[in-house]
Amino acid sequence: MTIWIDSPELLRERIAQPPAVIGMDTEFIRERTYWPQLALVQIALDESDEGILLVDPLVPGMTEALAPLLVDAGVIKVMHSASEDLVAFKHACGVLPVALFDTQIAAALAGIGGGMGYQKLVQAQTGTVVDKGETRSDWLRRPLSPAQLQYAADDVRHLHLLHRQLEDALSSLDRGDWLAQDCTRLLANAADDEGERWPHLPQRSAQFLDRDAQVRVLRLLRWRDVHARRSDRPRSWILDNELAVTIARQNPADVAALRSLLDATPKSPRSLGDALFLALTTPLADEADAPLARGDDRDKKQLRAMQDAVATLAAELGLPDGLLASRKWLEALQDGEEWPGALSGWRRRLLEPRLAPIL
Repeated sequence: MTIWIDSPELLRERIAQPPAVIGMDTEFIRERTYWPQLALVQIALDESDEGILLVDPLVPGMTEALAPLLVDAGVIKVMHSASEDLVAFKHACGVLPVALFDTQIAAALAGIGGGMGYQKLVQAQTGTVVDKGETRSDWLRRPLSPAQLQYAADDVRHLHLLHRQLEDALSSLDRGDWLAQDCTRLLANAADDEGERWPHLPQRSAQFLDRDAQVRVLRLLRWRDVHARRSDRPRSWILDNELAVTIARQNPADVAALRSLLDATPKSPRSLGDALFLALTTPLADEADAPLARGDDRDKKQLRAMQDAVATLAAELGLPDGLLASRKWLEALQDGEEWPGALSGWRRRLLEPRLAPIL
């Protein structure tokens, strides 16, 4: 029988002397908000049903009671594909779970498979089939159904076993430090909630704009991110990507012209016309440093050679495709970036001898 935790006092009692390793997962909702709404926290203190705690973070004081466990560096938190869970913890509890062991990353580094979902990894490693029926549930409703509670418990039930298996696999390959570096970077990314510095770069349609227009897109998307955070609403609800590009391309001369454009666009943020125009026309302190969104004007032969070198090394190491370096990272190297964060550490040590001659 799993334990439903509906009071901070009961949680403190249960985690007063935590084991050295725990499994953790969360359920959250992020359909109508910018920040994920933490709806449930699952903690596996051990591998028994009685060791699984289902914590209700909607109870006042619960997130404060949970925070000391999260920051206890003496307790390894085993999680699967933890990036969004980390954001949920940071927003709800104000802290991140240090001493992280991400089983999805570990499985990739061990050569088991890249980007594997929890259910697929559990089945591959243990032969157990985990039900996925409640993935889209409303986790904010109370009481949770028996099916939801079973699903939630199953999401942490196998983490202790996966941890032992993956830790042994990484140890035998001498890749434990690789995992530590990747988990540290994952935590650093979650801690840095200032938003993407150059949000215009992934916008394909921005590639066809001149520099001045791309800078205007950058201004609008930076403003959108700040507004979405402050209002806790999805970015797309504030300003659609394509509308931002359209506004930047047309560059309305005044607020009236901008309002006319918004009136002609379905679901546009008409009430934010003044704020949009101010964002469009206000220079950013670092916009002169902004790189340009680019299409296919890079040296394709060089990029292909880099991709082939990465694929060859990945095959030699028994690693999944894309784990060593994505196309985006390789393009950043082509653009002259000094080994961007994702390629630093153990990846740079392995890749630099192969890529430096090509570059």
